[in-house]
Amino acid sequence: MSTLEPRTFTVTRADLVAYANASGDQNPIHQDEDVAKSVGLPGVIAHGMFTMALVARAVESWTGPGRVVELGCKFTKPVVVPAGDAGTEVTVAGTMGDPSDGVATIALEVTCGGEKVLGAPRAVVRV
Repeated sequence: MSTLEPRTFTVTRADLVAYANASGDQNPIHQDEDVAKSVGLPGVIAHGMFTMALVARAVESWTGPGRVVELGCKFTKPVVVPAGDAGTEVTVAGTMGDPSDGVATIALEVTCGGEKVLGAPRAVVRV
């Protein structure tokens, strides 16, 4: 087992707009505070797959490009992104298990504001 250096990403509302335009996911809970609150959310939230893209970036930074075989999680808590340029920070930490048959599993912890936002996140990578 080896502990991997955590990676921290700043997420702003501008990032969410760019992701919405690229992905086609224009759900207003990702851009409009009033709409997000009207459906019971604490505020504008990041797209789940945007959060997973940050996880993929962290994993690739540890392993190099083209090594991710599988990436998975459960979306358990929203990443709330406040208005303004400061945004919020998402931190991805990981522990790589011992390799077997050319692959290793990375147990991940993904947090925002000190709270876990993904359940059972993990990556399987070629080593």
